[in-house]
Amino acid sequence: MRITVIGCGYLGAVHAACMAKLGHDVVGIDVDAQKIDELAASRAPFYEPGLEDLLKDVQQTGRLTFTTDLSAARGSYVHFICVGTPQKKGENGADLTYVDAALTGLLPYLAPGDVVVGKSTVPVGTAARLAEMMQAKQPSAHLVWNPEFLREGHAVADTLNPDRFVYGVSDGSEDHTAVAILDELYSAPLALGTPRLITDHPTAELVKTAANSFLATKISFINAMSELCEAAGADVTQLADAIGLDDRIGRKFLNAGIGFGGGCLPKDIRAFMARAGELGADQALTFLREVDAINMRRRFRVVELARELCDGSLLGKRITVLGAAFKPESDDVRDSPALSIAAQLQLQGAVVTVTDPKALDNAARRFPELHYEVDTSAAVLKADALLLLTEWQEYRDLDPYGLGESVSSPRILDGRNVLDAAKWRGAGWTYRGMGRP
Repeated sequence: MRITVIGCGYLGAVHAACMAKLGHDVVGIDVDAQKIDELAASRAPFYEPGLEDLLKDVQQTGRLTFTTDLSAARGSYVHFICVGTPQKKGENGADLTYVDAALTGLLPYLAPGDVVVGKSTVPVGTAARLAEMMQAKQPSAHLVWNPEFLREGHAVADTLNPDRFVYGVSDGSEDHTAVAILDELYSAPLALGTPRLITDHPTAELVKTAANSFLATKISFINAMSELCEAAGADVTQLADAIGLDDRIGRKFLNAGIGFGGGCLPKDIRAFMARAGELGADQALTFLREVDAINMRRRFRVVELARELCDGSLLGKRITVLGAAFKPESDDVRDSPALSIAAQLQLQGAVVTVTDPKALDNAARRFPELHYEVDTSAAVLKADALLLLTEWQEYRDLDPYGLGESVSSPRILDGRNVLDAAKWRGAGWTYRGMGRP
């Protein structure tokens, strides 16, 4: 099947490459010429494990091309909209400028019976509005909302072998023409048993934001328990293990730490609240305000713990922050709690060095005032304290015995609770975790 992917950022580039891997002829379209040039040369414009190898593999087959010209969409049967929906400046709501522009630009090239598939995370009601725009121009075209569930660091596997498909069609019916078309498109993963659910447009639009809001709530819940554990002298990791054994709760996303960040959870829960208010259902999501507040409070708590670790003062203390990306296996620093903490530490007088295996270039663009060092051994030299804020494997594997010879003071704050506290203390380090005695 010949398909178009409009928007070749994180979602679109991965989706385009994976659709080509599944055997389809794919053209990826984006307004960013530099990004298109990178992708056309089989270079990923961002770090995602396995993506660059996949790009090289599928482009050798001739099934994947990239362009800035929207007219290349002419002749495709299925058109994916994979553009960003960032948070509006000064507001909680989602900015739909790119979604609207993508569809408006695509309309002249739609043929009768074409299928437009929205994958971007949008406020509920967006699909109905876009469908009206399509009907005015091409009445026989179909709009499907097919939310994505990618995890950064696992995006290729999540696209090729997803845990579910959701098709949102206008009438919510299994018999809708577009259902069979998407089944053909996704025939390989469906043949392996991937479940799929057919819904109406509003339900499909709500799936991603509801899922992200649930996960954010779970993270903020355990971080709230972490605050209580610190006050009570309890251990939040053991608490999480105990309640996680209840299969109604589960252990995933119950890791206390510095809170969540990235380009999805923070802006999605805020947009969810904003849209609920527009629909007159704002009271239904008031709990998300506290979820967001708990999450942001974690960053200030880390700064306070760092001050305690440094004998009550940050002024002039050399602090090394291990990690800049919002999560490991990614170079994404959007709303990164690690970078936010590093900037706060510097504002309060600390001499901060940030290191990360992949995210330093992006971090330097976001916070140019911080000092960056790519080499971990150089970054920790003469440090008064280390803060592990992104749990890259290389930081989890650090040897506290050898590392102690490089720092000025063997003190570490484990912001992700991933280190063996007994081992580090046994090596002579002052160890502090999050919500741990």
